[in-house]
Amino acid sequence: DGPLPEIAIVDVRLPDMSGFEVSERIKHDPRTAALPVIHISASAVSSEDHAEGLRRGADAYLNQPLDPEELLAKVTATLRYTRARHRAEKLAQRLLTLNRATLALYGSVGFHSFAAAATRGAADLLSCTADAVFLSPEGQAVHSTSAGPGAPVQTYPARPDVLDRLVQQSLGPGTGSAVTRIPAGQWRALLDDDRFSDDIALAVARTKRGRPPVCLAVPADKLAGEDEKHLLQQLTHACALALEALRTSNEEHTLALALQRSFLPANLPEVDGVDLAYRYVPASEHAEIGGDFYEAIPTGAGLLLAIGDVVGHSLTAATVMGELRHALRAYAIEGHPPQQILNRLESLLAHSQPTITGTLCLVLVEPGGRRVHVANAGHIPPLVVSPQGDAHFHTPHGPLLGVRLPQPPPTTLTTPPGTRLLLVTDGLVEIRSTSLDTTLTDLKTAVTTGPRGLQDLSDHLLEKFGRGKDDDIALLAADLH
Repeated sequence: DGPLPEIAIVDVRLPDMSGFEVSERIKHDPRTAALPVIHISASAVSSEDHAEGLRRGADAYLNQPLDPEELLAKVTATLRYTRARHRAEKLAQRLLTLNRATLALYGSVGFHSFAAAATRGAADLLSCTADAVFLSPEGQAVHSTSAGPGAPVQTYPARPDVLDRLVQQSLGPGTGSAVTRIPAGQWRALLDDDRFSDDIALAVARTKRGRPPVCLAVPADKLAGEDEKHLLQQLTHACALALEALRTSNEEHTLALALQRSFLPANLPEVDGVDLAYRYVPASEHAEIGGDFYEAIPTGAGLLLAIGDVVGHSLTAATVMGELRHALRAYAIEGHPPQQILNRLESLLAHSQPTITGTLCLVLVEPGGRRVHVANAGHIPPLVVSPQGDAHFHTPHGPLLGVRLPQPPPTTLTTPPGTRLLLVTDGLVEIRSTSLDTTLTDLKTAVTTGPRGLQDLSDHLLEKFGRGKDDDIALLAADLH
């Protein structure tokens, strides 16, 4: 179980077995397969003996009597070749590990997965304890640790000034990457980390001036040569690039979400005889923004309720949603009835966004609330709940907006006092593995058995159907008195 020798010199003529068999056993054992073997012999000196020895695993074959200088030269040459091969194999394996670690970094979808990929990558690359220090996209200094390859990664908050103090000793304000040595005592003082008893090799990388860097730390003795140093620098640089991409994505998503929210109404109007509730939940922080929207507009003909969804998840979808919503308000205030509003929006899309489609459901509540007119352009049907608690989806609808087809006239429903209307977008009810009919049935059951209060019901529906969704959710509910 101790350390292996670097080379084996084996006489071909041995008392118990031939040197050829010894060579074969050495080469067939995974623990010793890389050990070089030199055969020597005073009797087996023919070319056939040499060929047999080389076929059965020997790296060299010498005839006795041996010249000491020749033996020393042969051993030196064999070791030189073997060491170079070992170094190349080790470097190739580490490059493969570096490649895997880099792929994991670029596949990170948040700073928690980034912390795990960065720290685990350094631990796997150099087979040692590893730490990472960086600034999360939210601006929190983070310290993550791993005890070695395969060990779990632990993440902790760090002092706000720790990155500045680490960078001052290595990269400074510049870009690129650098490796420096830090005494263990100084590392413990900065990060309250007592896992390192000896000096630290700290690699620091920054991709852009003025941006926070990324630091990776390993025991200094693990950087035995330039190969290890360069590999750690490469990994640290990949960490900096990946984290910068995460930061950029986070900033763009935040900006796009703010833009999207600016397109939606800040509040809904107060109308006699109608109680309203609305909810809007953006897609998860890792998903692109969508084009869901809602609206309630008092008009001369009554209160116009609207809910819609521009197809797609992108800044373009959100922008088109804003255009449609503003145009919808303008057409409604001008006094156009629901069917004409839909046809005008169809013309607008054909002119300004000919490749975009969307859905839109309009419900016009007449003054007094005793009748409503429903015009639905391909949207999820509105749920109508009677005062007695019976519920049904109003399924007649026309084509999607954007397919350049005329919309049919709206249908009219009688709505006695106590009628409830619910309009939602598909983000609330759509589940990839379940048919829409099933989830709509579940929604109807949840509405009829859920809280009676409109606000409480809205919260209940989000709690039941809205968790873990990667699409925007919009909900608009109305009670007619």
